[in-house]
Amino acid sequence: MCSNKRKRLIGLMLVFFVCLASVSTPFQCFATFPQELRLFTGQGKQLQLALPVSARVTVGNPDIITVNGKAKQSFQLNLKDPIVLHSDQTGETELQLRIFGKIPLKTVKVNVVPDLKVIPGGQTIGVKIKSAGIMVVGHHLVAVADNKKISPGEEAKIQTGDLIVKINGERINDVSKVADLVNTAGQKNKPLDLVIVRNKQEFGVQLKPAYDINDKAYRLGLYIRDSAAGVGTLTFYAPDQGVYGALGHVITDMDTQTPITVGDGQIVHSNVTSISKSHNGEPGEKIAQIFRESKVLGNIEKNTSFGIFGKMNAMPDHGLVKDPIPVAFAEEVKEGPAQIYTVVNGQKVEKFDIQVIHVARQDFPATKGMVIKITDPRLLEKTGGIVQGMSGSPIIQDGKIIGAVTHVFVNDPTSGYGCFIEWMLQDSGIVLKSKAS
Repeated sequence: MCSNKRKRLIGLMLVFFVCLASVSTPFQCFATFPQELRLFTGQGKQLQLALPVSARVTVGNPDIITVNGKAKQSFQLNLKDPIVLHSDQTGETELQLRIFGKIPLKTVKVNVVPDLKVIPGGQTIGVKIKSAGIMVVGHHLVAVADNKKISPGEEAKIQTGDLIVKINGERINDVSKVADLVNTAGQKNKPLDLVIVRNKQEFGVQLKPAYDINDKAYRLGLYIRDSAAGVGTLTFYAPDQGVYGALGHVITDMDTQTPITVGDGQIVHSNVTSISKSHNGEPGEKIAQIFRESKVLGNIEKNTSFGIFGKMNAMPDHGLVKDPIPVAFAEEVKEGPAQIYTVVNGQKVEKFDIQVIHVARQDFPATKGMVIKITDPRLLEKTGGIVQGMSGSPIIQDGKIIGAVTHVFVNDPTSGYGCFIEWMLQDSGIVLKSKAS
């Protein structure tokens, strides 16, 4: 019995010491010490192990990074003190720590990429996007006799969400040109040869127009559209590259909810005239008007899961920040206070406090990178939280742009999702090199 009690006591003591060690500073520093690290050129980084031992640090290429201000390949350091890295030129290298000069302790792969700064936005913009073809948004019935209605499009197995990119061998993305082609084919009693894009796959379809006895015209039996318009928020402008990113989410057709494939488009000035406040179960929205349409801010070249992207020659007026600020890698984003830049009245960009309450660790692009909560009483009073039209508002933390607002939680409009700025930059054509492999 005594032996069993002794074993149980020893076991409990071991558990106690393991638990004690796990919450100790050295253990936590060791557990969070990175295996991979990305830095911009000229950026510094401080690492901490807080171990009461000395170690030999070896840098694969000291021209890429220096350690504790020493451009040496190998030297001794005390692990009780912070390890200070500074990146000097682009490239990949390794940093190795060995205790007693032989026993491997940690190896860090370091990837240094060219320095990048962007100007955070927040301005409300008007968005006018033209698709790369004719979007099919529904079917309708054509009265071909007093008691007979058909939909030639539906009979030809054309689906809602399909994109018609060619008619009779000619590229088409203008709805106004379709009627003449349909009437000509109908009068000749010939089918139209269509090229359809569905799920990124192209295929051909023949569609014979039907004569509508009520409208006295030939019809396809399809509802079609070639463009969309709305308002959103500019996220960033990269002056060195002349590109911008906005919205933080894909633009979809309002009827089919399928992403619009960009053929052409523009972003223009917009003015917020009022706010419809958010309530639980009912997201609000910015009421805005597009104006000065002749003064185009930029074009639209891409419409992706992370927003719209294109070329822009200069930052719009009324911004909160005129000079570029640093960009944060996804792994630098942390839980805690941050700010968003957005417009709630007119064109003036304002700063509002938020809290980043959850960060998802992502090695590959995904839209839900962080959960944010509006904490600023002024914004809560004005909007009730996140409203439609606020998507794309840049998120700033510790002086760096970390991401953009993307979606609101319908049942809690004070909270929503944000995406990492890294993925938006990638879709804009500015590639931040992936983690060292």
